[in-house]
Amino acid sequence: MILLVSGESTAARAAAHAQDDDLTAVIEITDVAPVSVPHRIRGRAWLAGWLTPVRGDDRAACAALLAERHPVGELLGMRESLDPPHTGRPAWMMLRLEVGEISVDDLWGAEHVDPEDLAAAEPDPMVAHESELLQHLHSAHGDRLGELCGLLGAREARGMSAVPLSLDRLGLRVRFSGGAAGSFDARFDFPEPVADICGLRRAMHSLFSAASH
Repeated sequence: MILLVSGESTAARAAAHAQDDDLTAVIEITDVAPVSVPHRIRGRAWLAGWLTPVRGDDRAACAALLAERHPVGELLGMRESLDPPHTGRPAWMMLRLEVGEISVDDLWGAEHVDPEDLAAAEPDPMVAHESELLQHLHSAHGDRLGELCGLLGAREARGMSAVPLSLDRLGLRVRFSGGAAGSFDARFDFPEPVADICGLRRAMHSLFSAASH
């Protein structure tokens, strides 16, 4: 894993003086729902490993990789931003995190993840659109979301507020709250995995149609 950090950051200063791979580090990632909902944190992940500065010929390859995955304007193309001036520290430093252990605690449960599985994983096709789509569902289709309670069988959610909590290629998760049943999440699976926005529209239409009948 390649990280781009400020040259004045604690991580950059520590890595610059570390010997070999003796600098351990933990990255904590917090996933927050993009809509206003009780208990808004959807999950946390912790990545533990060893930090080392990216040096020599590896720097160009790592900079290209960062620019490909997460473009940040012209920053990665500016040699002076990554190289130290005649005096002082570089404006930015690239660090390599060799991940040794990963743990996740989210809406699906708590477990450890193999670093090789993370490296081989592909992003969900909905990840780039999830925030915008959830906000749209919440603001424009709140009444339709409430109708999904009809798919819950014996679990009574009528009269409760329904807020979209998460969305991926396999389905939609909704948080119901404000009723006698307290608050709970319900997962609504799509008939088949979706690969793009057109597929998502069809999947959502199928869900709403099933709920109305």
